[in-house]
Amino acid sequence: MSRQLLDPAEALARILDACTALPDEKVPSSAAMGRVLTTPVTSPATLPPFHNSAMDGFALAGGNDPLPAGSEYPIEGEQAAGDERRTASNGAWEIMTGARLPEGLDRVIPVEQAERLDGPPRVRILADVPRGENIREAGSDVPAGEQVIEPGTVLAPQHLMLLTALGVPRVRVAPRPKAAVLCTGRELVDDPAQTLQSGQIRNSNGPFLAERLPRAGAELVHAETLGDEGRLFLDAFERARGAGARVVVSTGAVSMGRYDFVPQALERLGAEVLFHKLAIRPGKPLLVARLADGTLFFGLPGNPIATAVSLRFFVEPALRVMMGLPPEEPWRIPLAESWSAKRPLRYHLKSRLDVDGAGRLSVTVLPGQESYRIRPLANANAWVVVPIGAGQLSAGSCVEVYGLGHLESPAIGGSPA
Repeated sequence: MSRQLLDPAEALARILDACTALPDEKVPSSAAMGRVLTTPVTSPATLPPFHNSAMDGFALAGGNDPLPAGSEYPIEGEQAAGDERRTASNGAWEIMTGARLPEGLDRVIPVEQAERLDGPPRVRILADVPRGENIREAGSDVPAGEQVIEPGTVLAPQHLMLLTALGVPRVRVAPRPKAAVLCTGRELVDDPAQTLQSGQIRNSNGPFLAERLPRAGAELVHAETLGDEGRLFLDAFERARGAGARVVVSTGAVSMGRYDFVPQALERLGAEVLFHKLAIRPGKPLLVARLADGTLFFGLPGNPIATAVSLRFFVEPALRVMMGLPPEEPWRIPLAESWSAKRPLRYHLKSRLDVDGAGRLSVTVLPGQESYRIRPLANANAWVVVPIGAGQLSAGSCVEVYGLGHLESPAIGGSPA
């Protein structure tokens, strides 16, 4: 490893030391989707809240013994979903799916296994009916006082279904750090419908970051594309901070070229540079700085995959600290094919995680690992991280595997969500 390049573990430690956890917040359950739960949810009630019928049929009573086929019972009443609590004295009650079971009854026979008779109205059962048959008991899904959702859960529609069913109107969730994206380069074109002129390229980094940052838990408050001038950058930076951003992510202008003005602009801002250049591939020119007011600046290299790697493995860990989350733990999965490092760097590899017919997981490093190649990332469902000095890795060697985002587990097979 070159002495000019910082070890990525040391770089990440500097970033995390510069981060401060933000307070969590209480939000309506309906507005919490995609947010990270910080406090466990304990059920305030039982679910179901009362004994109810799992079938359209007839509710009966019989104690501990099964009621034998061929028995007949007078029809005493009818109970539909939404009807209030009632008490049965004797006989059968016609009952609908989800209806509250009248007090004193303890089983339901489906309508298909019963015969309704007239004069007087009665029902003949056509099968034996044991106690508890087709009854959804109160609390059989969730007892009152039980923890139902753990802290650290990324809330999804299935959690909203449970919260709503239990009558939990609000939950505590991790904060959403405010972030801004500044894409530099006079060659960049934002409008996908615009015809490119000679030397121009489409700005793919901007839309990528604008989508990825919210998926990582941040709130995007500002985004713009600007030319290769320090003055324009400083003006855009102030607009970003004026919008409330405390994490500013830029792309391009951090290497050693004539138009790589970001380091000089940071000097004018009085920023403390935490590091510039790492022993990683891709993403070596990454620059991270902190301003006097605590704003964190991430100067990402402009190549698309260098941008993606820098965001995933340096910006997202910072967001985890701000959100009050513990460090991320990778999966360890065997390589499907051998792989070798060309230089003593830490490699971040676009990869595919798959499972075979016997349930065995393996991960394949995709061809096309150069930092300009976007298509392999579109085909990837995971990242493989190979530490410095790994050298030659044979098929079957276990490697660290990460999801495409820190709030996403590695997707197995198919295209990632």
